[in-house]
Amino acid sequence: MVGRIVSSRAGRDKNRFMVVVSSDEKFIYLCDGKERPLARPKRKNIKHVAFTNKSLDENSYKTDKALRRALAVLRDKAEREEP
Repeated sequence: MVGRIVSSRAGRDKNRFMVVVSSDEKFIYLCDGKERPLARPKRKNIKHVAFTNKSLDENSYKTDKALRRALAVLRDKAEREEP
């Protein structure tokens, strides 16, 4: 599950793409490189996220800057596909 890209379905971060950095039974820990840097992941209930079919290799987001860039590419693709 680590590396999967998810979209938040509830809360202040609704509709924002984030990447899963760790997980336990009930919660996953998410980062986006800006609001939630890798040093301070967001704990979120699994029920409150929508999983995408995309994932990132752990080496591709070792820094917040790299994570922001990877998510920006995905966000741009999603915006172009929406009518």
